[in-house]
Amino acid sequence: MLSSSQSDQKAATGQGNLVVISGPSGTGKTSICNLLLERLPNAVWSVSATTRPLRGGEAEGSSYEYIAPDDFERRRANGEFLESAEYCGHWYGTPVAPVKRWIDDGKIVITEIDVQGGVQIAKHMPNSCRIFVLPPDFESLKARLEGRKTESADIMARRLQKADGEIAIARDSGCYQHFVTNDVLDDTVDEIIGIIT
Repeated sequence: MLSSSQSDQKAATGQGNLVVISGPSGTGKTSICNLLLERLPNAVWSVSATTRPLRGGEAEGSSYEYIAPDDFERRRANGEFLESAEYCGHWYGTPVAPVKRWIDDGKIVITEIDVQGGVQIAKHMPNSCRIFVLPPDFESLKARLEGRKTESADIMARRLQKADGEIAIARDSGCYQHFVTNDVLDDTVDEIIGIIT
């Protein structure tokens, strides 16, 4: 197993690697991933597979790979996912084949995955670079979630409670090599680029 410094050296020498970005809802993971893809010329996005239906504004192959539940289960049983989980009655997973192909091609593969998926990936790909994004504090996290104006107070309270649990799992599991506080987005992205290159 590579240490995080060996993983960093691997990325700097042009060899591919998987970079896992995890963190509670509202910490800016998606914005971070988008900026990493813009700023790193050899970075690619790992498209997850899901059994949930296509939503408005989403495109097959760029948002998700949409597959039937029986096909997902067959692929999961065959070990074709690095990680998988059920959420709200639908399955989500990271297909292993494109990730391995891109790594072999020297790409930095960026994926945004929940903490349980990060724990699974740590077992299957211990050389991956796993980064957990933290909020500056819980008041900032609450303000970010309120700013979305997409959820009720009850759902927001559950997200905050879940965030506390996710942070505890990330710290206690030992699978994340890096914890980064997202206070100022550009500074956070610069810090993460420093970690992976």
